[in-house]
Amino acid sequence: MLQSYEKDYDETSPISIENYAKRLIGKSFADICNEDDMSETMIVRDTNDYEEKHENKKRKGGLGEIIEERFFHYQSNNDARPDFPEAGVELKVTPYKINKNGTIVAKERLIITMIDYFSVVYESFEESHMWLKARLIMLVYYLYRQEIENRLDYTIGFVKLFTPQAQDIQIMKQDYQVITDKIRDGKAHELSGGDTLYLEAAPKASTSRDRRKQPYGDELAKPRAFAFKNSYMTYVLNNYIIPGQSIYEPIVKTDIKESFEEYVVNKIHAFKDCTVDELCLKLNILFEKKPKNLEAIIAYRILGIKGNHAEEFVKANVVVKTIRIGKNNKIKESMSFPTFKFKELVQEEWETSTFGTYLSETRFLFVIYRFDEDNVLRLKGCQFWNIPFNDLNEVQSVWKKTRQILIDGLKITRVNGKNYNNFPNASENLVCHVRPHARNSKDTFELPDGREYPKQCFWLNNNYIFSQLDKNFIE
Repeated sequence: MLQSYEKDYDETSPISIENYAKRLIGKSFADICNEDDMSETMIVRDTNDYEEKHENKKRKGGLGEIIEERFFHYQSNNDARPDFPEAGVELKVTPYKINKNGTIVAKERLIITMIDYFSVVYESFEESHMWLKARLIMLVYYLYRQEIENRLDYTIGFVKLFTPQAQDIQIMKQDYQVITDKIRDGKAHELSGGDTLYLEAAPKASTSRDRRKQPYGDELAKPRAFAFKNSYMTYVLNNYIIPGQSIYEPIVKTDIKESFEEYVVNKIHAFKDCTVDELCLKLNILFEKKPKNLEAIIAYRILGIKGNHAEEFVKANVVVKTIRIGKNNKIKESMSFPTFKFKELVQEEWETSTFGTYLSETRFLFVIYRFDEDNVLRLKGCQFWNIPFNDLNEVQSVWKKTRQILIDGLKITRVNGKNYNNFPNASENLVCHVRPHARNSKDTFELPDGREYPKQCFWLNNNYIFSQLDKNFIE
């Protein structure tokens, strides 16, 4: 039987819990263990090699357990209620990192709770197990540093109570509805981070082959958890947790009746059929030399954003892409993505690959322009989009072939003074291909075999992008 222990905080008071938690700032996990006398608290059942076991990176939640057991002195458990049930506070221990350019970002998404496909379809957002845990969170941020080998030496940088703002909750409700509707449609196996904005159904499996039954479909689905997106947690960190950080302009400044995405679509649709010149005049966009991203600038101005970062887009990892449809009812250009490093790609697995993760977790806003019969470019509207589940499988096949080509050794042939390679081209796959994305022939990355070769990236085929547009843009 566990010994009764008088805690240094009031378990019924969120403020008392937060004030006590602030003692963590500046301490490492090793410090916490060293300062705690397990013989007094009797919370930890297995005291043998405690630090060694929790230093093991394969032990999921190990650092969180240290905060629970060695600092707050309650037994780690899988209780459906918040960690401090009388105060309604959930404890989350999560990493952040500092990039080379000095920017501070969340290292990963924040897992809230596992999704039970069979019960979640009967839960409203307000009464859901997820919202019970997410509405008031005690966030403990620790600094992840790659050069530190023992993770018990990571230092806690920030501690603060957090509850989503009212406008964020409205978007989370819509996200929750999207996720649960997909499960009700028997498509739990098609869930993707790109389906939603702030709240996502994140993969949460011990192995890539782990699968679960779903209530309205025969196909097995990956285990998933409700989670706040990495992009959302980065915004939370830089705007709510760290004082003095910059805040981006919001698109929605007052209460709205429609969903956020409907609001954006309607705002841009109000300028349908205006020429680019007319839009610049109406929106007071002045320039001496036409910028390459003018069409994107126009979209942001329509949405009331002076710069090129909207608060909601930053939180949701929404990427704005402008598309031009020609008079011939075709798109001339394929859609490019960031270059990949050859030597890094061969070390990846598809489930956690940079490009696969980017595509599956990103929601895009396509802003569509079209050349009229007089070859004048006019705004036609916009649509939100994320890659369909089956099409992502096509991307996977191209990615795997690219990886294998790099492993086997890229073949380069020279014909009529030009170099050609055997990367997958646009004629081999309906969805995507690989081709150069370098400034010139000297803009290179090193191949696994040591040769230098011009930078490449994955592209979504122009014909494929065209096929994904709403019919009213292509007829």
